[in-house]
Amino acid sequence: MIEWNCMAEPITVTERAANRINEIVAAEDHPKALRVSVSGGGCSGFQYEFALDDTKQDDDIEVVRNGATVRVDSTSILYMIGSEIDYVDDLIGATFKINNPQATSSCGCGTSFSI
Repeated sequence: MIEWNCMAEPITVTERAANRINEIVAAEDHPKALRVSVSGGGCSGFQYEFALDDTKQDDDIEVVRNGATVRVDSTSILYMIGSEIDYVDDLIGATFKINNPQATSSCGCGTSFSI
């Protein structure tokens, strides 16, 4: 597993992802963040989950880019250190994509991975 220097951001958010998060949050009644978590499951062992969230937990890591907030809990961040959260809009659809250097393999749709 990759070690995390607490002085550096454990994950990065691209400008495209930040812009899309801001668009989504703007349609909500009150400020929200994008919560990203890792859970067991998916065809490769682990899967990413995305949700809008308006409550910061004590153990959350927050990354802010261009006013967009991404929250990851302390357990999930261990599986995501060094990752980049991007937003892609191509022929097969529009989605948040996580480029995770810890993943040794992933499924074809990119939502599950193994370490």
